[in-house]
Amino acid sequence: MGQMLELTASDGHTLAAYLAEPAAAPRGAVVVVQEIFGVNSHIRSVADRWAAEGYLALAPALFDRQERGIELGYTEADMQRGFGLMQAAGLDAPLLDIDAARAELQRRVADGGKVGVLGFCWGGLLSWLSACKVAGFSAAVPYYGGGIPNHAALQPQCPVLAHFGERDHWIPTDSVKAFGAAQPGVQVHLYAADHGFNCDQRGSFDAAAAQLARERSLAFLQQHLG
Repeated sequence: MGQMLELTASDGHTLAAYLAEPAAAPRGAVVVVQEIFGVNSHIRSVADRWAAEGYLALAPALFDRQERGIELGYTEADMQRGFGLMQAAGLDAPLLDIDAARAELQRRVADGGKVGVLGFCWGGLLSWLSACKVAGFSAAVPYYGGGIPNHAALQPQCPVLAHFGERDHWIPTDSVKAFGAAQPGVQVHLYAADHGFNCDQRGSFDAAAAQLARERSLAFLQQHLG
């Protein structure tokens, strides 16, 4: 089990974050970026699983600027509320909060320890934007980041591994392939799965796709973070 702590972004905003620590000295660290459902039990479990792999994991509560303590489920009403919060949050302020999480992890890992960023859905898009706009990350792993193809002109400052689902009606496969063509340096993988295939609390969960993506992500993080 992890613990909640407080972060302060560069603009003075304070936000909560969930910290999961490995049993031994961390091999590196990763910022876990939420979906539109907040830092809920699923996102906390993701952080816990990466801690079990030896990484210090920190999930910042990106909706704290709108309302503190947001934890949503996956009903239609939850989704509509999450969309509203996402639209209110925008794309700029969350990067300040992600950078605050990166800085906190950098302080906690040993000298030379590297920090990556990994996110899902909205967090996948923010992970891509972080790779391009936030200095200090050594790797980025966006999962089914809606809107990533719309930001294909940006240039990442670190290696990126991106996961998408072939049956994702939010992110057309053609746009994913166009993104891959525009970003030949990015590792892009398509799975025979729907949006949200990594989340075992959703009907779109696909165990085989989630496991393969996790194996690839772990190998990628081991390569770039240690």
